[in-house]
Amino acid sequence: MRALVTGGAGFIGSALVDRLLAEGHVVDAVDDLSSGSLANLAEARRRGRGFSFTQLDVRDPALTEHLALHRPEVVFHLAAQSSVLVSTEHPLRDAEVNVLGGLRLLDAARAGGVKKVVFAASGGALYDEPAAGARPVDERAPRLVRSPYGAAKRAMLDYLACYRELYGLEYSALALGNVYGPRQDASGEGGVVAIFATRLLAGEPCEIHGDGSQVRDFVFVDDVVDAFSRAAGRGSGLVLNIGTGVGTTIAELYERLRVLTGSRAKPRRAPARPGDARVSVLDAGRAALHLGWKPWTPLDEGLALVVEACRSGVPR
Repeated sequence: MRALVTGGAGFIGSALVDRLLAEGHVVDAVDDLSSGSLANLAEARRRGRGFSFTQLDVRDPALTEHLALHRPEVVFHLAAQSSVLVSTEHPLRDAEVNVLGGLRLLDAARAGGVKKVVFAASGGALYDEPAAGARPVDERAPRLVRSPYGAAKRAMLDYLACYRELYGLEYSALALGNVYGPRQDASGEGGVVAIFATRLLAGEPCEIHGDGSQVRDFVFVDDVVDAFSRAAGRGSGLVLNIGTGVGTTIAELYERLRVLTGSRAKPRRAPARPGDARVSVLDAGRAALHLGWKPWTPLDEGLALVVEACRSGVPR
C-alpha cells in the first residue's frame, strides 16, 4: 500500500508511520513542523527506502500537486490544530487549519485518485456528556460540541460523508479517546500524561485544572495506531470510537503517576478551562465489530512506559 500520513512528525502520526513501515507499506509523511518534530521520525528516516518526508502545511495549495505526484492509495489525516483552549481563544485560526486544511486535503485526495481517507476525529469533543454513572457513550450518542475545535471536527465528518456521496472517496473516522504514550508533547494542553510525568520527574509543580474529578478515557498510542492500520481496509463510511471504555479522573491519573515517579509533590489547583468536557468515556464496540479492534494496554502498563521514556530522554 502507498500511504500518506499528514501530521506525520507528530506524536500519533510518527507512531503510525513506524507501524505502516513495519508492515511493509510505502509511506510519505507530511508535516509543517509547527508542533511535530523530525526527531520523532528518526527510526523511519533510518529505514530510507520506502519512506519520504515533506515539510508542508495542509492549507498550502501545493498539497494538491504533492498528492498527484505521490499517488497514495490511502491518506491518514492527523494534521490538526489540536488545542481546545487555543480554539476557544482563536476560533478562526482553528477553522483555517481544521476545516479549510481538511477540505484542502479532501479535494487533493479526490483529484489525486486516493481510494480512502482515514480521519482522526475526537471522541472527547464530539459527544454530549453522559449522565453521572452512565455507561460509556457509543456512536449513537448525541453530538453536542462545546468548543470551536469540536465544531471543526464535527464539520469534517459531514464533509467526509459528502465527498463519499458525491465523489466516491471512501473514509473511516476514528473518534479517539485521550491518547497517551512516548513522544507525546509535554508543552501542550492535551498531553496531560506527558505533562504530569515530565514535571514530576523534574521536581516541578503540576497543575490540575478544576477539581480533578474530570473523567477521561486514556488509550495507549500503540493501540490507537493499530486501529488506524486496520481502518485502511475496513470500516468504510463509519465513525468508530477508539477508547478503552474505562474512565479515570485527572486526580487519579496524577496519583498513579506520582507513585510511578516516586514523587511526593502535591498538585496545584488551577481554574477549569473553557470548552473542556466533564466526562468522556467511549464505547468501542463498533470498532471491535468492524475493525476487529480492541485495546490491549492496561493504563498502569502504559503509564510506566511513558515514565520510562521520559527518564531515558526518548523524544516526546
